[in-house]
Amino acid sequence: MGRNGPENFFSLPKDDLIALFIKKNISMKIVFIHDWLISIAGAEKVLEQMLKCYPAADIFCVVDFLSKSERDSIVGEKNVKTSFIQHLPFSKKLYRNYLPLMPLAVEQFDVSKYDLVISSSHAVAKGVLTGPDQLHICMCYSPMRYAWDLQHQYLNQVDIKFPPKSYFVRWLLHRLRIWDLRTVNGVDFFISISRYITRRIKKVYARSSEIIYPPVDINAFTLCNDKDDYYVTSSRLVPYKRVDLIVSAFTQMPNKRLKVIGNGPELKRIKKLASGFENIELLGFQERPRLIASLQKAKGYIFAAEEDFGIAPVEAMACGTPVVAYGKGGVRDTVVDGVTGVFFNEQTEQSLIEAISLFESSTFDSVLISNHAKKFSEESFRHAFKDYIEQKVHAFEQSGIRT
Repeated sequence: MGRNGPENFFSLPKDDLIALFIKKNISMKIVFIHDWLISIAGAEKVLEQMLKCYPAADIFCVVDFLSKSERDSIVGEKNVKTSFIQHLPFSKKLYRNYLPLMPLAVEQFDVSKYDLVISSSHAVAKGVLTGPDQLHICMCYSPMRYAWDLQHQYLNQVDIKFPPKSYFVRWLLHRLRIWDLRTVNGVDFFISISRYITRRIKKVYARSSEIIYPPVDINAFTLCNDKDDYYVTSSRLVPYKRVDLIVSAFTQMPNKRLKVIGNGPELKRIKKLASGFENIELLGFQERPRLIASLQKAKGYIFAAEEDFGIAPVEAMACGTPVVAYGKGGVRDTVVDGVTGVFFNEQTEQSLIEAISLFESSTFDSVLISNHAKKFSEESFRHAFKDYIEQKVHAFEQSGIRT
């Protein structure tokens, strides 16, 4: 079937449409371009599910340092093709320091033999070079935060405020923005992971995108109706997660219990904030079974970060646990205010305290909350992703349409 052929593809019956796609897909060569494989985070979980949709696809990434167990979980026995950065000194631990070289690295990937290129990108993966007869779809977790609207926050967090180092880093980020915008032209279609990211893609790239919510392992986080009288929060203890805000708020509510699960560079400061308050329990890192049990029994889950999507609140809701969340970012796609939780509008202790007061005067249905979380399951993601890919392949084969 030629791209400009006379056949009216979209008028075919659904069964014929699927049969034709399968016939086409048998010989279609597919490749995934992922930023880097260092540990298992949200983007890697998305990659895992995309690979389940297209298990014969190849994978390229800038560097790959997954452990054997992590590799088995995400890419299995696949041979991941990496860039020259893989072999540079200390790249396993200091790979981020090679960010200025990553645009060059991703442009060296030869993907000319593939029909469908799917970039899995929050940094540079979407910059892979493709030709006019190749379909390039970008699963965009976000435009590079540190290069765009969060540049100043990033520089403050890594303590790069003063010249000459500050001037040099700002110049590098400026050059990275120019490159990032140039690579937008190589993408035929964008997928976003939330309405928040849809707006960021539109703002930064001036392109439309379609939302496919990231997969959450809903089956592992099962419903529990028997709740205990405590709140819980769980995350890596880094500044933007705002666990310090949550702990500070609970120091002003000594009659309400809080369990904090997680480890990270903020742990020492969090311990100092919680010191002397018996209602606040710092549990550190917890293995998955303990984490699930804590989410299942909690009366509420506290989430104070502004995230692109936010998997943790969905995991809590899968357990039937309602959420008290900062009402910005991807959480507005997952939490239904007044139904599966409540929002607070400012990242302040007072705003959170007021939200908890409203939370405790409200009634929540654990079964309804758990059922709501199922729309973000791994199965739902795979179904939506494959449907999307099929539609775009058909459109591209017909006329090379892009958005």
